Amino acid sequence: MDNQNKNLLIATALSFAVILVWFLLFPPPEEPIDPNATATQETADTVQDVPDTASVPDAAPGEGTATTSDAATANETADDAPRISIDTPRLAGSLSLRGGRIDDLQLKDYTETIEPGSEIVHLFNPVGGGEAYYALYGWAPGSGLSAADVPGPNTDWQIAEGETLTENDPILLEWESPSGLIFRREIAVDSDYMFTVTQSVENPTEGSQRLAPYGILARHGEPVNAKNFFILHEGGIAMTDGELTEIGWGDMTDLPAEGGAQAERFQVNNNGWIGFTDHYWMATLIPEPGSGFRAAAKYDAGRDIYQTEAVLPTVEVAAGTSSEVTTQLFAGAKEWETIREYQSGGIERFVDSIDWGWFFFLTKPIFAALHWLNAIIGNMGVAIIALTLGIKALLLPLAYKSYVSMAKMKELQPEMEKIKERAGDDRQKLQQEMMSLYKKEKVNPASGCLPILLQIPIFFSLYKVIFVTLELRHAPFFGPFQDLSAPDPTSIFNFYGLLPWGAPPEGSIMALIFIGILPLLLGVSMWLQQKLNPAPTDPTQAMIFAWMPWVFMFMLGSFASGLVVYWIANNTITFTQQYAIMRSQGYKPDLLGNILSSFKKKSSDET
Repeated sequence: MDNQNKNLLIATALSFAVILVWFLLFPPPEEPIDPNATATQETADTVQDVPDTASVPDAAPGEGTATTSDAATANETADDAPRISIDTPRLAGSLSLRGGRIDDLQLKDYTETIEPGSEIVHLFNPVGGGEAYYALYGWAPGSGLSAADVPGPNTDWQIAEGETLTENDPILLEWESPSGLIFRREIAVDSDYMFTVTQSVENPTEGSQRLAPYGILARHGEPVNAKNFFILHEGGIAMTDGELTEIGWGDMTDLPAEGGAQAERFQVNNNGWIGFTDHYWMATLIPEPGSGFRAAAKYDAGRDIYQTEAVLPTVEVAAGTSSEVTTQLFAGAKEWETIREYQSGGIERFVDSIDWGWFFFLTKPIFAALHWLNAIIGNMGVAIIALTLGIKALLLPLAYKSYVSMAKMKELQPEMEKIKERAGDDRQKLQQEMMSLYKKEKVNPASGCLPILLQIPIFFSLYKVIFVTLELRHAPFFGPFQDLSAPDPTSIFNFYGLLPWGAPPEGSIMALIFIGILPLLLGVSMWLQQKLNPAPTDPTQAMIFAWMPWVFMFMLGSFASGLVVYWIANNTITFTQQYAIMRSQGYKPDLLGNILSSFKKKSSDET
């Protein structure tokens, strides 16, 4: 392999290493949590106003608009209003009759940790209890109506039908405004995570009324457990007529100033949705497919409240008539199969709410294959190994050419050493004679680099899949490896999983030094694989390559153990392929001799 190609490979590997080390040692700083920024203020205040022009152009041109100055006023004290229980196979919680807010939601299938007795995951939390997060609905008043004439976040609704919200039993709320308008809200939920909210207004008065329905998701403060990691998007997310927009928590605070807050608005003509996404959970407002609406993402810096909203077209309700509009609310886990079913039901590009990243053309099929293998095998760790076998089988034709070239390079190693002795310090002569040797023996040293370069996007894609997707969360392998999305839990401190206590805390210096058994196996597998490859003639390059397995061993020690399992399997399969192909070409690698000679060389260099 000539110096130019070696430099390319080294630069690629070192750049990759520097980026990973940088983000491991210097992760993005977490914003300090202000204890006074929680939702415990004693005064009724504005969550965030629905836009002053709360409408989307209707089919008929030239119509007026509904306006509001205080449509989303929310009481930020603890809610003491009556509540309706939510109980489905996968959800538990309650909604408040004050505002009809869906503000208490727990995911029955997921716990916070893998420890016995761990609490189930809380997605929504009421105001006043810390990390308030909720969905609310209402109507923006048009001309001739005031905020008191329409239901908002503090409206005290009455139960018209139903006692407990289940997948088979919706509930119906009712409220009559001072102006005589009768508002009803039916809330239903399926057996997974989709709520259906039908808002209706009846106008028994003598005059025509104009108003606009809306939905709001509000979060009080940035989530405490937000990762703030470059490989994962968390924060606002919107799909507007086929265009995906992601607004991170930090980006929301930097949105253009508007009326005392930061805001970004979207005009949706046909299909779209908007909401918040966390690492594994999501809440999304979804108007009916095929209908236009106006969406917005907002941040109130004064009270540290994040908000997304969907404002539907203004409706005109003539005297003696009624009008209704139906929207959906997804609130739950980002399960690939569940979200894909909702997408098949008409929600445009809903699967893209999972952060597939820049290499989506690789991450999507990789995840689909991994999901399929896991369903067949029943063990995610074994599925990762099986997926690695499949990837290596696809790359085998290219790898074959590479390993044949490496075998020939190994055979030329004695002749290359002679050329190096003859050339001495004359690097130009060394390069010329090396190129002549390659040409004479019909060897392409660059062919060994291509499979390695192809592995880089596959590595990033698989890392993305393992880090981002919910299906890897708390997925067991065997023995002490009960969560493949977490780092290796073993170390010398617990005798590599044989003793009943944990490894040093993640992120500590001790955890970086005393690594687990999987990173150790990774380093050894890289080192053994390296012994089959021709050593660089340049001493500096040889030293870099010699240290690379051990650098990667420590560097990947704090990565998800599922990723390390992939890398060990990849190295083992690569070693086996390369060894077999080299022998088929007449070259019999003296692996033991190479290992012993490397130790002897190191000892003589130290002497």
